[in-house]
Amino acid sequence: MMKAELRRELFARLKELNPKPTTELEYATPFELLVAVTLSAQATDVGVNKATRKLFPVANTPAAILALGEDGLKKYISTIGLFNAKAANVVAACRILVEQHGGEVPRDRESLEALPGVGRKTANVVLNTAFGEPTIAVDTHIFRVSNRTGLAPGKTVRAVEDKLLKAVPAEYRLDAHHWLILHGRYVCKARKPDCPQCVIRDLCRYRDKTLPPE
Repeated sequence: MMKAELRRELFARLKELNPKPTTELEYATPFELLVAVTLSAQATDVGVNKATRKLFPVANTPAAILALGEDGLKKYISTIGLFNAKAANVVAACRILVEQHGGEVPRDRESLEALPGVGRKTANVVLNTAFGEPTIAVDTHIFRVSNRTGLAPGKTVRAVEDKLLKAVPAEYRLDAHHWLILHGRYVCKARKPDCPQCVIRDLCRYRDKTLPPE
């Protein structure tokens, strides 16, 4: 595992490059974020944004989506993968939000994870991005970056999450989730990492670094 001073330097560089990182999902309220993240499973943020740009002006509250119903919701999200299951989950979650939470998104993990279609990763994103909690939602990008660099190696998503919560210096923990996702999405890519353009290349333990262009 990467030494403490190297971890601090890693995040200092990522912060200098992007001082105020945030999600690429478009949202204006915690509920919009919850819906967008739920829809984003096995889909791209670009694809989700295209759908929610049409959906949210029409229905952006639990009550409004309940009024649409599953069939009405499907018309807006049919371009997203697994839209049938996602529509069922979103509508079921909206019903719980209305009946048990006054139409508001709860701010605790247990209540979030009790919503249909909301797992630990989605709950972490909502807690972090909507409510400012220092959680880290480990997706495929963060899992890859954490293992490649030696920042927080682990064999499972949960193992990496637990290590990151210990490894990331406290002052960087709130934004670490976004820095690592963006780094994995645009630089430390799965098939062809762009090591020559990487600001943390000298700190990274990845053995198969790509060579700079001649």
